[in-house]
Amino acid sequence: LGDTAVAVNPKDKRFKNMVGKKVILPAVHRVIPIIADEAVDPKFGTGAVKITPSHDPVDFEVALRHGLPFVNILNDDATMNENAGPYVGMDRFACRKAIIEDLKRDGLFINIESHSHAVGHCIRCQTMIEPIASQQWFVSAEPLAKPAIEAVTSERINIVPQRFTKVYLNWMENIRDWCISRQLWWGHRIPVWYCQDCDELTVSVEDPAACRKCGSARLEQDPDVLDTWFSSALWTHSTLGWPDETEDLRYFYPTSVMETGYDILFFWVARMIMMGIADCDDIPFHTIFLHGLIRDEKGEKMSKVRGNVLNPIDTIEQYGTDALRFALSTGTAPGNDIKLASSRLEAGRNFANKLWNATRFVIRSIEPGMTALEIRPDRLPLEDRWILSRLNGTVASVASLTNEFQLGEALRQIHDFLRGEYCDWYIEFAKIRLQPDSKLPSPLPVLVHVLETSLRLLHPYMPFVTEELWQNLKRSLPADWQEAESIMIAAYPETDETAVDMQAEDDMEAIIEIISAIRNARAQYKVENNIWVEAQIYTESLLNQTIAPYAQAIKILARANPVSFPKGGASGKAGDNTVVLQLIQSTVVIPMSSMFDLEAERKRLQKETDQSQDEMDRLKARLDNQEFLTKAPKSVIDKERQKLYTITDKLERLKEQTSKL
Repeated sequence: LGDTAVAVNPKDKRFKNMVGKKVILPAVHRVIPIIADEAVDPKFGTGAVKITPSHDPVDFEVALRHGLPFVNILNDDATMNENAGPYVGMDRFACRKAIIEDLKRDGLFINIESHSHAVGHCIRCQTMIEPIASQQWFVSAEPLAKPAIEAVTSERINIVPQRFTKVYLNWMENIRDWCISRQLWWGHRIPVWYCQDCDELTVSVEDPAACRKCGSARLEQDPDVLDTWFSSALWTHSTLGWPDETEDLRYFYPTSVMETGYDILFFWVARMIMMGIADCDDIPFHTIFLHGLIRDEKGEKMSKVRGNVLNPIDTIEQYGTDALRFALSTGTAPGNDIKLASSRLEAGRNFANKLWNATRFVIRSIEPGMTALEIRPDRLPLEDRWILSRLNGTVASVASLTNEFQLGEALRQIHDFLRGEYCDWYIEFAKIRLQPDSKLPSPLPVLVHVLETSLRLLHPYMPFVTEELWQNLKRSLPADWQEAESIMIAAYPETDETAVDMQAEDDMEAIIEIISAIRNARAQYKVENNIWVEAQIYTESLLNQTIAPYAQAIKILARANPVSFPKGGASGKAGDNTVVLQLIQSTVVIPMSSMFDLEAERKRLQKETDQSQDEMDRLKARLDNQEFLTKAPKSVIDKERQKLYTITDKLERLKEQTSKL
């Protein structure tokens, strides 16, 4: 009904003689021309396509090139208007059916073919969208884009990650005029008034009193509002008092870093650059830092339509605000999407709980009325020098990663240090020194220093729990720890080169490796917790002098007794009834007789081996069954194959354990 031409490709020989002729549009008996245009795909359909300029963006461009008329057949409610002839007032879908029936009646109908194509839908209500050409306000974008392109190509503005620079330039170099008017109830009204007497347009920041041409007071403001991105594009300077030369504008413009999602790099960021340069004659920021989208655990984009949106209020209620911040930050890289699974939220909550318990332990260990917590570098034992060196290394790494906008990796390293080194190891060593009968120097100065520094290091990522724990810790500390009222205004940690001690890190790593290996052996052989295993530790003599004083710590933390350091090498110690743990800096030998009753263990392993063998035979038989492979869903077959892989691996380990007995 709105067609104003039929187009063919100029290279299509089938229609060469038809170009320039006219045809009749049956539904409304309109005479329209046959035109030639490169936009037509000769291999699609018949190779001849109708042109509907008022209701198709591509056809709109074709019509502009060929000077075709624009015929709008739709009202705003998607019913037919007066240009639809006999179909006026009909709903669009009813109209389509009526046209087909009329074509059949007139003997003009040939057939209907199905064709898959993209149809726009409203993201909220899923209503099919019908394009309509209408009168709108535009901003000429090319003059604004040129200086914005130069700002990036000259590297006055840097985009992180850099791969989005190409995306930005591609958009800006192919920019079109920007439609800034919207037919919405809410927004900034367009500052244009129409004279009801002479139709003159008046554009004014202030409400005009009269028409600038005829002086009439009968003015009516344009009902449209500005595109939300137009007003958002002014954010960098309009919030600072522009167009006045305010102190805030001079101080804060341009700013340093603009952080946002990559999906609005063009909609918002590029337009802020264009408007900032146009209004203030300077770039609005020096760096653009882009984060990715938050997707569900399957990698799908979250939307209300899919029903996979995580309500942040409910999530905070269940896991905590800082757990959500942790989940959104850890393991992320600039510009990369993240899958927000419940496991990430649980990890954040568990980490917060771990911090809470560690802080409570430290506070309870502080003696009432303690007046000083001085660290004496000349009297620090190995584990103190190790944790201080590791703290310094973490602070240095976090600073470097932050400067590179690798915030996810920075948080991961803070987490691994606090949980994996401070909580899991240093606190456990400190507990031994805090025993009433211990004659070792108190670990409290270092315990407190590392915890307090780590809370400040973590604060930007988990502000609420760190503030609460920092305040609780602060109340238990001497006066010289009371400088800042809040962790928010306390100094952020800086590196201390005097704390670097690579030898202490190597030596402590050897001790941790020994304890971990014994623990793993206990778990592998399912040693009861009440059983103490014998551990013979072989190292080179110099390292032996460092590790030997920690025999008591190894005993307590690995549940090993006796712990001995025999002279000589471990060669020849491997036998049928020993477990030999070959480590990086040492070798640990554990007699199996110290772990369990050998005969009972043989019987247990044999029983488990027989059960595993039966399960493997069953799985093999099922996967060899052609009927099962033909009829079963792929997911079921894959699951059975995974089971077979797992049970085969388990059987090999059981046979290996049995052979050692």
